Amino acid sequence: MSLPAEGGSDEHDGESSLIEDFGAYIGRAMGWPPMAGRAAGVLMLSETPLTSAQLQEALNASKGSVSETTRVLITSGTVERFKEAGSRQFVYRWREDAWIGCLQHQLDQTTQLLTMAENNYARGAAFSPTQQARLKQMRDYYRFIVRRLDDLLTEYTAQWREDRSAPEDAPRE
Repeated sequence: MSLPAEGGSDEHDGESSLIEDFGAYIGRAMGWPPMAGRAAGVLMLSETPLTSAQLQEALNASKGSVSETTRVLITSGTVERFKEAGSRQFVYRWREDAWIGCLQHQLDQTTQLLTMAENNYARGAAFSPTQQARLKQMRDYYRFIVRRLDDLLTEYTAQWREDRSAPEDAPRE
């Protein structure tokens, strides 16, 4: 996908609008800088993997900015970096299972917070009852969220696999 710098078709305007929405909304919601949200939009819409140079051009961004941006997207589970057969150059593409990767990343981060909360709760035995109660609430909160995220990941992954195996015109429940 190559976005022209000026003018263009209605399709280009729609793509540009979506990319800007990604920067403004998804980027913010995910805690990403706006450039990472825009890069996510570019990669999601691209039908082929893109090189760093192509991303730089599409985003009108520096090499360093694109490097940091792609690192954020890879870490979040939405983008993958690889070398195509016969090429020495890395390319980036939107993962086919990007939303599963995103949810897995959220689960992993929350599990780390649960570990911290459990450790702090155990260390707080000598604290005041108020402090102990707050540490317990934090631990219980992260236990609850981790359980729910794990259930969501399992359910969404099953739905995603089912959707991929169903014919395009199959009725949905």
